[in-house]
Amino acid sequence: MARQYNKIKMFVASGQYIVSRRKEEILEALLGTCVGVTLCDRHAGVGGIIHLLLPEPTSMDNLWKPENYASTGLPIFIQALCDSGAQKERLEACIAGGALVGPLSDQDLALDIGGRTSEIVEKILNNENILISKREIGGFFSCRMDLDLMTWATDIEPIGIPKSQSVEADFIKPSPEEFDDAVKHVRPIPQIALKVIRMINNDTNSMSDIAVELRQDQILSARVIKLCNSALFGMKAKIDSIDRALVMLGDKRLLQLVISASLEEFYSQAGYQGYSLCKGGLFQHAIGTGMIAETLAGITGKASAGIAYTAGLLHDIGKIALDQYMVNAYTYFYRRIRRGDIDLIMAEHEIFGVDHTDVGSRMAMQWSLPEGLVEIITHHHLPELAVINPELTHLIYFADLIMSRFIVGQELEQLDTKGLASRLQRIGLNPGQFPMIIDRIPFQALNNPLAGIDEIANP
Repeated sequence: MARQYNKIKMFVASGQYIVSRRKEEILEALLGTCVGVTLCDRHAGVGGIIHLLLPEPTSMDNLWKPENYASTGLPIFIQALCDSGAQKERLEACIAGGALVGPLSDQDLALDIGGRTSEIVEKILNNENILISKREIGGFFSCRMDLDLMTWATDIEPIGIPKSQSVEADFIKPSPEEFDDAVKHVRPIPQIALKVIRMINNDTNSMSDIAVELRQDQILSARVIKLCNSALFGMKAKIDSIDRALVMLGDKRLLQLVISASLEEFYSQAGYQGYSLCKGGLFQHAIGTGMIAETLAGITGKASAGIAYTAGLLHDIGKIALDQYMVNAYTYFYRRIRRGDIDLIMAEHEIFGVDHTDVGSRMAMQWSLPEGLVEIITHHHLPELAVINPELTHLIYFADLIMSRFIVGQELEQLDTKGLASRLQRIGLNPGQFPMIIDRIPFQALNNPLAGIDEIANP
Protein backbone atom coordinates (compact mmCIF):
# COMPACT_ATOMS: atom_id res chain seq x y z
CA MET A 1 0.00 0.00 0.00
CA ALA A 2 1.38 3.46 -0.89
CA ARG A 3 1.94 5.69 2.12
CA GLN A 4 -0.40 8.70 2.24
CA TYR A 5 1.98 11.55 3.10
CA ASN A 6 -0.62 14.22 2.26
CA LYS A 7 -2.76 13.23 5.25
CA ILE A 8 -2.40 14.56 8.77
CA LYS A 9 -0.57 12.16 11.08
CA MET A 10 -1.29 11.56 14.74
CA PHE A 11 1.57 9.99 16.67
CA VAL A 12 0.67 7.25 19.17
CA ALA A 13 3.28 7.04 21.94
CA SER A 14 4.14 4.07 24.15
CA GLY A 15 1.43 3.36 26.70
CA GLN A 16 -1.15 5.29 24.67
CA TYR A 17 -4.12 4.45 22.47
CA ILE A 18 -6.24 6.55 20.13
CA VAL A 19 -9.78 5.69 19.02
CA SER A 20 -11.30 7.64 16.14
CA ARG A 21 -14.14 7.73 13.67
CA ARG A 22 -13.49 7.90 9.91
CA LYS A 23 -11.53 11.02 8.88
CA GLU A 24 -8.65 12.16 6.66
CA GLU A 25 -5.91 11.26 9.13
CA ILE A 26 -3.33 8.56 9.75
CA LEU A 27 -2.48 7.14 13.17
CA GLU A 28 1.18 6.12 13.46
CA ALA A 29 3.22 4.14 16.00
CA LEU A 30 6.98 3.46 15.83
CA LEU A 31 7.71 0.00 17.21
CA GLY A 32 10.81 -1.86 18.29
CA THR A 33 10.42 -4.18 21.26
CA CYS A 34 6.96 -2.63 21.83
CA VAL A 35 3.87 -4.12 20.19
CA GLY A 36 1.27 -2.18 18.23
CA VAL A 37 -2.30 -3.31 17.60
CA THR A 38 -4.79 -1.74 15.20
CA LEU A 39 -8.47 -2.57 15.55
CA CYS A 40 -11.26 -1.34 13.31
CA ASP A 41 -14.95 -1.89 12.61
CA ARG A 42 -15.31 -0.87 8.97
CA HIS A 43 -19.12 -0.99 9.10
CA ALA A 44 -19.34 1.37 12.09
CA GLY A 45 -16.49 3.53 10.83
CA VAL A 46 -14.51 3.26 14.09
CA GLY A 47 -10.91 2.22 14.66
CA GLY A 48 -7.65 2.98 16.42
CA ILE A 49 -4.15 1.96 17.54
CA ILE A 50 -2.73 0.97 20.90
CA HIS A 51 1.04 1.04 21.54
CA LEU A 52 1.89 -1.56 24.23
CA LEU A 53 5.12 -1.38 26.19
CA LEU A 54 5.21 -4.54 28.34
CA PRO A 55 3.32 -7.85 28.58
CA GLU A 56 1.87 -7.29 32.06
CA PRO A 57 2.26 -5.05 35.14
CA THR A 58 5.44 -5.58 37.13
CA SER A 59 3.57 -4.92 40.37
CA MET A 60 0.10 -3.97 41.60
CA ASP A 61 1.41 -0.43 42.16
CA ASN A 62 1.60 0.06 38.39
CA LEU A 63 -2.07 -0.53 37.64
CA TRP A 64 -2.66 3.22 37.55
CA LYS A 65 -1.19 3.22 34.02
CA PRO A 66 -2.81 0.05 32.61
CA GLU A 67 -2.46 1.16 28.97
CA ASN A 68 1.25 0.26 29.13
CA TYR A 69 0.53 -3.48 29.31
CA ALA A 70 -0.98 -6.02 26.95
CA SER A 71 -2.88 -7.82 29.72
CA THR A 72 -4.66 -4.68 30.96
CA GLY A 73 -4.37 -2.16 28.11
CA LEU A 74 -5.78 -4.23 25.26
CA PRO A 75 -9.13 -4.96 27.04
CA ILE A 76 -9.45 -1.22 27.80
CA PHE A 77 -8.77 -0.42 24.13
CA ILE A 78 -11.38 -2.93 22.94
CA GLN A 79 -13.96 -1.51 25.34
CA ALA A 80 -13.19 2.06 24.20
CA LEU A 81 -13.86 1.03 20.61
CA CYS A 82 -17.17 -0.59 21.58
CA ASP A 83 -18.14 2.52 23.56
CA SER A 84 -17.55 4.52 20.36
CA GLY A 85 -19.96 2.36 18.34
CA ALA A 86 -17.88 -0.63 17.21
CA GLN A 87 -19.22 -4.17 17.48
CA LYS A 88 -16.73 -6.67 18.88
CA GLU A 89 -17.74 -9.38 16.41
CA ARG A 90 -16.94 -7.03 13.48
CA LEU A 91 -13.51 -5.93 14.70
CA GLU A 92 -10.43 -6.74 12.62
CA ALA A 93 -6.95 -6.68 14.15
CA CYS A 94 -3.40 -6.18 12.88
CA ILE A 95 -0.35 -6.76 15.10
CA ALA A 96 3.22 -5.49 14.63
CA GLY A 97 6.44 -5.03 16.59
CA GLY A 98 7.84 -7.24 19.33
CA ALA A 99 11.20 -7.26 17.58
CA LEU A 100 14.53 -8.55 18.87
CA VAL A 101 16.25 -5.35 17.76
CA GLY A 102 19.96 -5.37 17.01
CA PRO A 103 22.73 -7.93 17.67
CA LEU A 104 21.27 -10.63 19.90
CA SER A 105 22.46 -12.41 22.99
CA ASP A 106 21.03 -15.18 25.15
CA GLN A 107 19.78 -12.39 27.41
CA ASP A 108 17.52 -11.03 24.66
CA LEU A 109 16.03 -14.46 24.09
CA ALA A 110 15.55 -15.05 27.82
CA LEU A 111 13.79 -11.72 28.41
CA ASP A 112 11.86 -11.71 25.11
CA ILE A 113 9.63 -8.86 26.29
CA GLY A 114 8.25 -8.27 22.80
CA GLY A 115 7.52 -11.95 22.25
CA ARG A 116 5.64 -12.27 25.52
CA THR A 117 3.67 -9.09 24.82
CA SER A 118 2.68 -10.48 21.41
CA GLU A 119 1.58 -13.79 22.93
CA ILE A 120 -0.73 -12.05 25.41
CA VAL A 121 -2.16 -9.86 22.64
CA GLU A 122 -2.96 -12.87 20.46
CA LYS A 123 -4.45 -14.78 23.39
CA ILE A 124 -6.80 -11.91 24.28
CA LEU A 125 -7.87 -11.40 20.65
CA ASN A 126 -8.51 -15.11 20.19
CA ASN A 127 -10.53 -15.29 23.42
CA GLU A 128 -12.63 -12.37 22.18
CA ASN A 129 -13.06 -14.03 18.75
CA ILE A 130 -11.51 -11.01 17.03
CA LEU A 131 -10.08 -11.75 13.60
CA ILE A 132 -6.33 -11.13 13.19
CA SER A 133 -5.99 -10.11 9.53
CA LYS A 134 -2.30 -9.16 9.54
CA ARG A 135 0.55 -10.21 11.79
CA GLU A 136 4.16 -8.95 11.45
CA ILE A 137 5.84 -9.58 14.78
CA GLY A 138 9.30 -10.61 15.96
CA GLY A 139 12.32 -10.53 13.69
CA PHE A 140 15.15 -8.03 13.88
CA PHE A 141 13.51 -4.88 12.49
CA SER A 142 11.97 -1.86 14.15
CA CYS A 143 8.92 -0.83 12.16
CA ARG A 144 6.37 1.88 11.48
CA MET A 145 2.68 0.97 11.86
CA ASP A 146 0.12 3.24 10.21
CA LEU A 147 -3.67 3.10 10.31
CA ASP A 148 -5.45 5.11 7.61
CA LEU A 149 -8.65 6.39 9.22
CA MET A 150 -10.43 6.73 5.86
CA THR A 151 -9.72 3.30 4.37
CA TRP A 152 -9.00 1.41 7.63
CA ALA A 153 -5.93 -0.07 5.91
CA THR A 154 -2.96 -0.91 8.18
CA ASP A 155 0.51 -0.39 6.71
CA ILE A 156 3.59 -1.94 8.36
CA GLU A 157 7.10 -1.29 7.07
CA PRO A 158 10.68 -1.32 8.44
CA ILE A 159 12.06 2.00 9.65
CA GLY A 160 15.02 3.53 7.88
CA ILE A 161 14.80 1.81 4.49
CA PRO A 162 17.61 3.26 2.32
CA LYS A 163 16.43 5.69 -0.34
CA SER A 164 18.82 4.13 -2.85
CA GLN A 165 20.30 0.68 -3.12
CA SER A 166 23.35 1.91 -5.09
CA VAL A 167 24.64 4.71 -2.88
CA GLU A 168 27.40 2.61 -1.34
CA ALA A 169 28.99 2.07 -4.77
CA ASP A 170 29.79 5.80 -4.83
CA PHE A 171 31.30 5.78 -1.35
CA ILE A 172 35.04 6.41 -1.00
CA LYS A 173 36.59 5.70 2.38
CA PRO A 174 37.76 8.97 3.97
CA SER A 175 41.44 9.33 4.73
CA PRO A 176 42.75 9.97 8.28
CA GLU A 177 43.40 13.57 7.21
CA GLU A 178 39.78 14.00 6.16
CA PHE A 179 38.62 12.71 9.56
CA ASP A 180 40.96 15.23 11.22
CA ASP A 181 39.41 18.02 9.15
CA ALA A 182 35.89 16.79 9.97
CA VAL A 183 36.62 17.02 13.69
CA LYS A 184 38.19 20.47 13.34
CA HIS A 185 35.27 21.85 11.33
CA VAL A 186 32.48 20.70 13.63
CA ARG A 187 30.91 23.77 15.18
CA PRO A 188 31.66 23.33 18.91
CA ILE A 189 29.06 23.47 21.63
CA PRO A 190 28.56 27.03 22.97
CA GLN A 191 30.71 28.40 25.78
CA ILE A 192 27.68 28.72 28.03
CA ALA A 193 27.10 24.97 27.64
CA LEU A 194 30.72 24.22 28.55
CA LYS A 195 30.36 26.46 31.61
CA VAL A 196 27.18 24.63 32.68
CA ILE A 197 28.80 21.22 32.14
CA ARG A 198 31.64 22.15 34.46
CA MET A 199 29.21 23.53 37.05
CA ILE A 200 27.20 20.30 37.01
CA ASN A 201 30.34 18.15 37.10
CA ASN A 202 31.68 20.09 40.10
CA ASP A 203 28.24 20.18 41.77
CA THR A 204 28.19 23.97 41.90
CA ASN A 205 24.73 25.34 41.19
CA SER A 206 24.94 29.11 41.49
CA MET A 207 22.73 30.45 38.72
CA SER A 208 23.73 34.11 38.97
CA ASP A 209 26.29 34.18 36.13
CA ILE A 210 24.30 31.79 33.94
CA ALA A 211 21.08 33.79 34.43
CA VAL A 212 22.86 37.00 33.37
CA GLU A 213 24.13 35.31 30.19
CA LEU A 214 20.71 33.85 29.44
CA ARG A 215 18.96 37.20 29.75
CA GLN A 216 21.47 38.69 27.28
CA ASP A 217 21.03 35.83 24.79
CA GLN A 218 17.44 36.11 23.58
CA ILE A 219 17.65 33.14 21.21
CA LEU A 220 18.95 30.76 23.87
CA SER A 221 16.45 32.11 26.40
CA ALA A 222 13.62 31.37 23.97
CA ARG A 223 14.94 27.84 23.40
CA VAL A 224 15.14 27.20 27.14
CA ILE A 225 11.60 28.49 27.72
CA LYS A 226 10.20 26.35 24.89
CA LEU A 227 11.96 23.30 26.27
CA CYS A 228 10.48 24.08 29.71
CA ASN A 229 7.00 23.97 28.15
CA SER A 230 7.58 20.78 26.14
CA ALA A 231 5.98 17.43 26.91
CA LEU A 232 9.32 16.20 28.21
CA PHE A 233 9.07 18.18 31.43
CA GLY A 234 5.28 18.22 31.75
CA MET A 235 4.97 21.54 33.55
CA LYS A 236 1.35 22.27 34.50
CA ALA A 237 1.85 26.04 34.60
CA LYS A 238 3.13 27.83 31.49
CA ILE A 239 6.65 29.23 31.87
CA ASP A 240 7.22 32.51 30.05
CA SER A 241 10.52 33.82 31.43
CA ILE A 242 13.88 32.62 32.73
CA ASP A 243 13.09 34.02 36.18
CA ARG A 244 9.81 32.05 36.34
CA ALA A 245 11.63 28.93 35.11
CA LEU A 246 14.13 29.31 37.92
CA VAL A 247 11.34 29.61 40.50
CA MET A 248 9.34 26.67 39.08
CA LEU A 249 12.22 24.30 38.33
CA GLY A 250 15.09 25.25 40.63
CA ASP A 251 18.79 25.69 39.85
CA LYS A 252 19.65 22.09 38.99
CA ARG A 253 16.83 21.46 36.55
CA LEU A 254 17.28 24.82 34.84
CA LEU A 255 20.98 24.09 34.35
CA GLN A 256 20.00 20.85 32.59
CA LEU A 257 17.60 22.77 30.36
CA VAL A 258 20.27 25.32 29.47
CA ILE A 259 22.71 22.66 28.33
CA SER A 260 19.94 20.79 26.46
CA ALA A 261 18.87 23.92 24.59
CA SER A 262 22.50 24.80 23.84
CA LEU A 263 23.18 21.37 22.36
CA GLU A 264 20.19 21.51 20.00
CA GLU A 265 22.13 23.74 17.60
CA PHE A 266 25.20 21.50 17.88
CA TYR A 267 23.21 18.36 17.01
CA SER A 268 21.46 20.16 14.14
CA GLN A 269 24.73 19.88 12.17
CA ALA A 270 23.75 16.27 11.46
CA GLY A 271 21.57 15.83 8.41
CA TYR A 272 18.82 13.34 7.60
CA GLN A 273 19.44 9.80 6.32
CA GLY A 274 22.86 9.66 7.91
CA TYR A 275 22.77 8.68 11.58
CA SER A 276 19.38 10.38 12.02
CA LEU A 277 16.27 8.57 10.79
CA CYS A 278 14.14 11.70 11.20
CA LYS A 279 14.63 15.43 11.51
CA GLY A 280 16.40 16.10 14.81
CA GLY A 281 16.75 12.38 15.53
CA LEU A 282 20.20 12.59 17.14
CA PHE A 283 19.10 15.42 19.41
CA GLN A 284 15.95 13.58 20.46
CA HIS A 285 17.99 10.45 21.15
CA ALA A 286 20.48 12.48 23.21
CA ILE A 287 17.77 14.09 25.36
CA GLY A 288 15.99 10.76 25.82
CA THR A 289 19.21 9.02 26.87
CA GLY A 290 19.89 11.84 29.32
CA MET A 291 16.42 11.54 30.87
CA ILE A 292 16.69 7.76 31.18
CA ALA A 293 20.18 8.04 32.67
CA GLU A 294 18.83 10.49 35.23
CA THR A 295 16.03 8.03 36.10
CA LEU A 296 18.52 5.15 36.44
CA ALA A 297 20.74 7.28 38.67
CA GLY A 298 17.74 7.79 40.96
CA ILE A 299 16.86 4.08 40.98
CA THR A 300 20.39 2.83 41.64
CA GLY A 301 21.98 5.68 43.59
CA LYS A 302 25.17 5.07 41.60
CA ALA A 303 25.55 8.59 40.19
CA SER A 304 24.46 12.19 40.53
CA ALA A 305 21.28 12.76 38.53
CA GLY A 306 22.62 15.96 36.97
CA ILE A 307 25.89 14.39 35.85
CA ALA A 308 24.04 11.33 34.51
CA TYR A 309 21.72 13.59 32.48
CA THR A 310 24.68 15.53 31.07
CA ALA A 311 26.60 12.38 30.17
CA GLY A 312 23.54 11.04 28.35
CA LEU A 313 23.29 14.24 26.32
CA LEU A 314 26.95 14.04 25.26
CA HIS A 315 27.59 10.32 24.73
CA ASP A 316 27.13 10.34 20.92
CA ILE A 317 28.81 13.65 19.98
CA GLY A 318 31.24 11.82 17.66
CA LYS A 319 28.39 11.05 15.26
CA ILE A 320 28.20 14.73 14.31
CA ALA A 321 31.69 14.66 12.76
CA LEU A 322 31.09 11.33 10.99
CA ASP A 323 27.57 12.12 9.77
CA GLN A 324 28.67 13.63 6.43
CA TYR A 325 30.34 10.31 5.55
CA MET A 326 27.48 8.20 6.88
CA VAL A 327 25.08 9.77 4.37
CA ASN A 328 26.83 8.10 1.41
CA ALA A 329 27.55 4.85 3.27
CA TYR A 330 24.02 4.54 4.67
CA THR A 331 22.88 1.62 2.52
CA TYR A 332 25.87 -0.46 3.59
CA PHE A 333 25.32 0.30 7.28
CA TYR A 334 21.61 -0.40 7.02
CA ARG A 335 22.16 -3.81 5.45
CA ARG A 336 24.94 -4.83 7.86
CA ILE A 337 23.24 -3.69 11.06
CA ARG A 338 19.70 -4.81 10.25
CA ARG A 339 20.93 -8.30 9.46
CA GLY A 340 21.44 -8.58 13.21
CA ASP A 341 24.99 -9.97 13.40
CA ILE A 342 27.08 -6.85 14.12
CA ASP A 343 26.53 -3.56 15.88
CA LEU A 344 27.17 -0.01 14.68
CA ILE A 345 30.67 0.19 16.18
CA MET A 346 31.81 -2.86 14.19
CA ALA A 347 30.22 -1.52 11.01
CA GLU A 348 31.89 1.87 11.49
CA HIS A 349 35.30 0.20 11.83
CA GLU A 350 34.67 -1.90 8.73
CA ILE A 351 34.08 1.10 6.48
CA PHE A 352 35.62 4.11 8.25
CA GLY A 353 38.48 2.56 10.20
CA VAL A 354 37.28 4.55 13.25
CA ASP A 355 34.03 4.72 15.20
CA HIS A 356 31.97 7.49 16.72
CA THR A 357 33.37 6.84 20.21
CA ASP A 358 36.94 7.41 18.95
CA VAL A 359 35.95 10.64 17.23
CA GLY A 360 33.77 11.78 20.13
CA SER A 361 36.65 11.27 22.55
CA ARG A 362 38.88 13.50 20.44
CA MET A 363 36.22 16.20 20.28
CA ALA A 364 35.64 16.05 24.05
CA MET A 365 39.35 16.42 24.76
CA GLN A 366 39.60 19.26 22.25
CA TRP A 367 36.88 21.10 24.19
CA SER A 368 38.55 20.32 27.55
CA LEU A 369 35.54 18.47 28.93
CA PRO A 370 36.02 16.84 32.36
CA GLU A 371 37.95 13.53 32.22
CA GLY A 372 35.00 11.55 33.53
CA LEU A 373 32.80 12.70 30.64
CA VAL A 374 35.55 12.00 28.10
CA GLU A 375 35.75 8.45 29.44
CA ILE A 376 31.98 7.94 29.12
CA ILE A 377 31.98 9.20 25.52
CA THR A 378 34.88 6.82 24.80
CA HIS A 379 33.58 3.67 26.53
CA HIS A 380 29.77 3.84 26.63
CA HIS A 381 29.63 0.77 24.34
CA LEU A 382 32.17 -1.13 26.47
CA PRO A 383 31.58 0.24 29.97
CA GLU A 384 33.79 -2.37 31.65
CA LEU A 385 36.82 -0.48 30.23
CA ALA A 386 36.00 2.62 32.30
CA VAL A 387 38.20 3.33 35.34
CA ILE A 388 37.36 6.91 36.40
CA ASN A 389 33.61 6.42 36.87
CA PRO A 390 32.66 2.87 35.83
CA GLU A 391 29.21 2.98 37.47
CA LEU A 392 28.15 6.06 35.51
CA THR A 393 29.57 4.64 32.29
CA HIS A 394 27.46 1.51 32.85
CA LEU A 395 24.39 3.69 33.49
CA ILE A 396 24.90 5.47 30.16
CA TYR A 397 25.34 2.14 28.34
CA PHE A 398 22.07 0.91 29.85
CA ALA A 399 20.20 4.18 29.11
CA ASP A 400 21.42 4.03 25.50
CA LEU A 401 20.34 0.39 25.26
CA ILE A 402 16.83 1.19 26.50
CA MET A 403 16.50 3.99 23.94
CA SER A 404 17.65 1.69 21.13
CA ARG A 405 15.11 -1.00 22.09
CA PHE A 406 12.03 1.00 23.07
CA ILE A 407 12.28 4.42 21.35
CA VAL A 408 12.84 3.69 17.68
CA GLY A 409 12.74 5.78 14.53
CA GLN A 410 15.15 8.45 15.77
CA GLU A 411 18.61 7.21 14.80
CA LEU A 412 20.41 4.34 13.12
CA GLU A 413 22.20 2.74 16.06
CA GLN A 414 21.18 -0.51 17.75
CA LEU A 415 23.19 -1.75 20.75
CA ASP A 416 23.93 -5.37 21.50
CA THR A 417 23.21 -6.97 24.88
CA LYS A 418 26.30 -9.13 25.22
CA GLY A 419 27.34 -9.08 28.85
CA LEU A 420 24.11 -7.39 29.91
CA ALA A 421 23.79 -9.46 33.09
CA SER A 422 27.29 -8.55 34.34
CA ARG A 423 26.85 -4.93 33.29
CA LEU A 424 23.58 -4.68 35.20
CA GLN A 425 25.25 -6.27 38.21
CA ARG A 426 27.89 -3.51 38.14
CA ILE A 427 25.17 -0.99 39.02
CA GLY A 428 23.37 -3.24 41.49
CA LEU A 429 20.68 -4.63 39.17
CA ASN A 430 19.85 -8.02 37.67
CA PRO A 431 18.12 -9.03 34.42
CA GLY A 432 14.97 -10.03 36.29
CA GLN A 433 14.50 -6.36 37.25
CA PHE A 434 14.59 -5.24 33.60
CA PRO A 435 10.78 -5.01 33.19
CA MET A 436 10.48 -3.11 36.50
CA ILE A 437 13.11 -0.61 35.32
CA ILE A 438 11.37 -0.16 31.97
CA ASP A 439 8.17 0.52 33.91
CA ARG A 440 9.84 3.51 35.60
CA ILE A 441 10.84 5.28 32.38
CA PRO A 442 8.60 8.19 31.17
CA PHE A 443 8.20 6.76 27.67
CA GLN A 444 5.22 8.89 26.61
CA ALA A 445 7.39 12.01 26.80
CA LEU A 446 10.50 10.31 25.40
CA ASN A 447 8.73 9.04 22.27
CA ASN A 448 8.57 12.66 21.12
CA PRO A 449 10.61 14.72 23.58
CA LEU A 450 10.33 17.92 21.57
CA ALA A 451 6.52 17.87 21.40
CA GLY A 452 5.24 21.37 21.99
CA ILE A 453 8.41 23.03 20.70
CA ASP A 454 7.73 24.68 17.36
CA GLU A 455 10.87 25.49 15.37
CA ILE A 456 13.14 25.42 18.42
CA ALA A 457 16.10 26.46 16.29
CA ASN A 458 14.29 29.59 15.10
CA PRO A 459 12.28 30.96 18.04
